[in-house]
Amino acid sequence: MKSIIRLCILLCVFACNAQQKTTFHNPLLSSGPDPWVTYKDGYYYYMHTVGNHLELWKTANMAKLEDAPHKSIWTPPATGPYSKDIWAPEIHFLRGKWYIYFCADGGDNQNHRIYVLENSSPDPMTGTWEMKGKVADPLDKWAIDASVFEHEQKLYMIWSGWEGDNNGEQDIYIAEMKDPLTITGPRVRLSRPVYDWEKFGDLNDPNLPHVNVNEGPEILKHGNKLFLFYSASACWTDYYALGMLVADDNSNLLDTASWKKHATPMFLQSPETGVYAPGHNSFFTTPDGKQNWILYHANDHAGDGCGNRRSPRMQPFTWDKDGMPVLGKPVSVKKELRVP
Repeated sequence: MKSIIRLCILLCVFACNAQQKTTFHNPLLSSGPDPWVTYKDGYYYYMHTVGNHLELWKTANMAKLEDAPHKSIWTPPATGPYSKDIWAPEIHFLRGKWYIYFCADGGDNQNHRIYVLENSSPDPMTGTWEMKGKVADPLDKWAIDASVFEHEQKLYMIWSGWEGDNNGEQDIYIAEMKDPLTITGPRVRLSRPVYDWEKFGDLNDPNLPHVNVNEGPEILKHGNKLFLFYSASACWTDYYALGMLVADDNSNLLDTASWKKHATPMFLQSPETGVYAPGHNSFFTTPDGKQNWILYHANDHAGDGCGNRRSPRMQPFTWDKDGMPVLGKPVSVKKELRVP
């Protein structure tokens, strides 16, 4: 009888473990604004905004991010132009080295700019992260949320910035890069807030648009198209959402006319599933390239704002017959998802 009981217990344990290995629930972590992930040599490298340093996670399975090893890889100096307000870090492997792009200031948001670290180690969890300085176009205006991508053997940086020197509007810019550390030539504005859903600001009231925001740009490639996703409206509102620009892959990416903006948001709050203010996303695929996933942050409750209540989530998405991404709705934290 005891043997039968022990066998039943073992079977239950095996069943629970099997269930844990094949499914998961969002969120991936209890907190984590501005999530970013990249994949290389069997591992996903993940980062999000911590605020006062840079933290890096390494995992073979994004569904197990909570249990993944992570470490502080860089701490800013006590003072100086990149000592405070460290936001939206992204790690990229470019031309044989690792780079982390982030924005920071010295305690005054007016001075936010983009900075880059470099590491030549094959494993970015080891080696030395060296500060390489500011990355800026010749105008050197306010800039946050940088991302870098390579296309047709050329490097490009995209970011959110101001047209002038005052905080009146955040737009999306692009510039070509000579190398991972250097922008060459002028910036080009690709997008500015023009639709009502890009302008929600001071209150969570659809009748009170007050802030014009395009930020958090990210590139997604598929077929013969490049998709530039961005976050629109103020992050402290429930109306924070993802918009999208589309360009042909053989077009001049530095020509604003090459990019067509969708008139409606691609991914937005879903009160019926209990997900608010989804945004600042990135994308990844399974190692075999067969499944596409979106990684984003969101809030569990209306009015949770733009702080550490934002948590990282992920869910699969598909493509329609015309090769356009179909993101669907943000899924409930109660929904069971299959592990990538």
